[in-house]
Amino acid sequence: MTRVEDNVNIHSRPSDLKITDVRVANLAGLPMRCSIIRLDTNQGISGYGEVRDGASKTYALFLKSRLIGENPCNVDKIFRQIKQFGFHGRQAGGVCGIEMALMDLAGKAYHVPAYQLAGGKFRDKILCYCDTDSVPNGTEMGKRLKNRMDQGFKYLKMDVGVGILQGIPNTIIAPPGMVESRHIMHPFTGIQITDKGIQILCEYVEAVRNEIGYEVPLAVDHFGHIGLESCIRLGKALDKYTLAWYEDMIPWQFTDQWAQLARSVDTPVCTGEDIYLKEGFKPLLEKRAVGVIHPDLASSGGILETKKIGDMAQDYGVAMAMHMAASPICALANVHCAAATENFLVLENHSVDLPWWSELVEGLPRPLIQDGFIQVPETPGLGFTDINEDLFRQYLDATDPMCFEPTEMWDKERSHDRLWS
Repeated sequence: MTRVEDNVNIHSRPSDLKITDVRVANLAGLPMRCSIIRLDTNQGISGYGEVRDGASKTYALFLKSRLIGENPCNVDKIFRQIKQFGFHGRQAGGVCGIEMALMDLAGKAYHVPAYQLAGGKFRDKILCYCDTDSVPNGTEMGKRLKNRMDQGFKYLKMDVGVGILQGIPNTIIAPPGMVESRHIMHPFTGIQITDKGIQILCEYVEAVRNEIGYEVPLAVDHFGHIGLESCIRLGKALDKYTLAWYEDMIPWQFTDQWAQLARSVDTPVCTGEDIYLKEGFKPLLEKRAVGVIHPDLASSGGILETKKIGDMAQDYGVAMAMHMAASPICALANVHCAAATENFLVLENHSVDLPWWSELVEGLPRPLIQDGFIQVPETPGLGFTDINEDLFRQYLDATDPMCFEPTEMWDKERSHDRLWS
């Protein structure tokens, strides 16, 4: 005898959904290294998320014992239980990757796209910009960016900083070893740019603008670990090129310095890719210290938290661009968040030159970015139907080639996590 239930999708029983396993696959060459998280359930559906580039898979796996048996549709409840295990920078990678996977699962369980769980969408496609590898010659850099425009990109970003000046006499003043160091925060390096150095960087940007014109937005990043005063002098000199923003000129933690920088230049200043949770952005917004916020969803708290960050920024009249250097899985999480956030501006991508990048997931257009945009999927969860496991295995991290193997060693990880008595 045929039962009605035999013809019903059991995934329509979200109240009975339980997480049964947490597994990871480690990928390399995207061009960064990342770990893909898979949450399995008792109803045969899985949700996917991603640990931010450069972060350890351990940040996600040690949370496994806190997830098993939970209903993934209770996204906010679970996030509040585990968010204490994230922190600024890459340390939030596990929490954020799990949140993405929860949103993927909840969307699949209720058969709606993830943006619907975040309140619905403001747009049908997401504007993207791409980073482009630097070259010392401004004209050549302009030609590279013009090629991006020919590919359909309508928003650009490049690096401008002390790296261009190395080896040119009388352009940089610095204590021994400081220019090469990546581990000393900007206010403490003693690095200064001379008038000659600033002139050379202005000539570089002017050569780029001569190639690409002034119709397309051009953001700039990676100035080097220079102090606030040099940032202000350089920023004032570059203002005439009408750049989209100056990114991460100084570490995000120094709110008062950001406020001084914002008041001193006529170009929007931008930071945020290493800030975790909306509370981290609040001081910058309250002090009117940024013109654009730039969270990385894989370290800011995931889809719902980043949507809250964008909403908070909107209250202060600040737009939200989104930093992203990841696989299509994290990219799609960003797409759903961007679709649901009214003051969204543009989404980054670091993998434009990898022809196989879009092929890591199934069921969506290839390439995923077309004419400078990603179409917002209308399919459940993050929107892709499955991963391309054969391609995953081709690009496993040779130093740690996990591909969704069992993780029983994390089943019994326990501690007393409650933050109150």
